[in-house]
Amino acid sequence: VEVVVSLAVLSMIGVMAWTTMSSTLMARDLLQQEDEIDRSARSAMDRIQREISLAFLTKNLQALQSYQTVFVGKDSSDCDQIWFASKSHRRTRKAARESDQTEITLWCESDPDNRNRSVLLHRESQRIDHEPDKDGAIAPLARNVERFDLRYLDNRTGEWTDEWDSLGSEQTNRLPRAVQVVLVLVAEDPMDKDELVERTYVSTVFIETAPRLQRSATASNGGAANTPFLPGR
Repeated sequence: VEVVVSLAVLSMIGVMAWTTMSSTLMARDLLQQEDEIDRSARSAMDRIQREISLAFLTKNLQALQSYQTVFVGKDSSDCDQIWFASKSHRRTRKAARESDQTEITLWCESDPDNRNRSVLLHRESQRIDHEPDKDGAIAPLARNVERFDLRYLDNRTGEWTDEWDSLGSEQTNRLPRAVQVVLVLVAEDPMDKDELVERTYVSTVFIETAPRLQRSATASNGGAANTPFLPGR
C-alpha cells in the first residue's frame, strides 16, 4: 500500500512538473517568435523612416536622360509601392566614389519560400539617373508581410492622400509633408499552428526638405485649426 501511495504521489508530482514545463516552453516559444517579428519589423521601419525623411527633389526639370529625381507612391490593395530620391546612402568602402544621394524603391512580391506570404523588397541604386525605378541592388527588407500601406500628407490642403506623383499635374515636383507607414507582419501561432497572429507597426515620417503646412488665414489661433492631428508641423 505504501508503495502504491508513493507511486501515486510521484505520478502527481510528475504531471504537475510536466504541465509547468510545457507552459514554460510554450511561453518561451511565443516570446521568441514575438521578439523575432518585432526585431524584423523595427529594423525595416527604422530604415524606411530614415530614407523617407531624407527624400529630396531637385528644381532642375530639364536634365533629361541624365538626372531625374522623383517621389512617386502607388496605392494597392495590400502592398503599396514607392520610389524616390533620397540623401540616405551610406558609404561602406573608404574612398568610394559615392555620395549620399541614392534611389530607393519599396514594393512587395510573393515569397518564393511561401507563396501565401509576401516579402517587402528594397532596391537601392547608388547613382541617380533618368530611370528612378530601375537598376541597383535588391534585397528583402521584411518577410511574412500581410500589408504595407502608405499615405501622404499634402502641405497645401492639409489632407492625407493614398497616392503621390511628383511627375503628375497636381503634385508637380512636390514632396508630401509627411508619410504614414503601416506595416503588418504575420506568423504562426505557437499555441495553434493553424492560426496566424498579426503584428501592426505604424509610424508617421516627416520629410525634412518638404515645405511646412500652409495654414488658413481665416482659421483661429493663427491657422492652427487647419492643421491635421500633427501639431507643430
